[in-house]
Amino acid sequence: MAAFDMTGRAVLIAGASSGLGAHFARQIAEAGGRVVLGARRTDLTGRLAEELKSEGHEALAVQMDVTDEASVIAAFDAAEGVFGRIQSVIANAGTGAPGRTTDTSIAMVRQLVDTNYIGTYIVAREAARRMIANGTRERQDGRIVLISSITSLMSAAGDTAYASSKAAVNQLGRTFAREWITHGINVNVICPGYILTDMTAEWLNSENGKAYVASFRRKRLLPGDALDDMVLYFSSDASRHVTGAQITIDDGQML
Repeated sequence: MAAFDMTGRAVLIAGASSGLGAHFARQIAEAGGRVVLGARRTDLTGRLAEELKSEGHEALAVQMDVTDEASVIAAFDAAEGVFGRIQSVIANAGTGAPGRTTDTSIAMVRQLVDTNYIGTYIVAREAARRMIANGTRERQDGRIVLISSITSLMSAAGDTAYASSKAAVNQLGRTFAREWITHGINVNVICPGYILTDMTAEWLNSENGKAYVASFRRKRLLPGDALDDMVLYFSSDASRHVTGAQITIDDGQML
């Protein structure tokens, strides 16, 4: 873990109120990072921030609605006001809408696009603007991590809108990396397999969900800590020579 030392690095995590985002915040804090917890549910991020601070870590909860540009800008302002420049950003906020295309409302599709695609775009763009203004070209220390999904690489009934929105995130990762490479900003994408979280629990605990997991070659879900090493790697100085990468971590669920 010494290679992924985050000591002193300020890291903003979008979608940090629960699930993977909250887990990432804890892992980064324990690696020495100063964490900014961005989410709409500040009651949850506030509790997590206080818990982390009670353990000797540096943490800040900020109000952030990734679909609202003004909210994202205000969140970065608040983060910089406490921690100074933000060196790493994890765009993790997302929502799902399982169901066949013929049964999915356009309102739900718009919500998916607004959160998973436009929200990721806004967070990453604001991160890049701040990093460039704060001199990443000279320091080469800007890190942006986009959290996608293995569904973006699959064609499965019941995930069309969600999978398409995450496929768009994959493309954002490549094009952002190309655009910001000369500014010292690395952008990489992680495509996780199925993990039991607040967002996936209802379906994964259903009979259909259990049958789907049983169809995997290893017949199991990813553990909650399966992404830790890659998130820390992409967020730290250790990944200084890696940008534009798309990494799948799924325990062979797609095989």
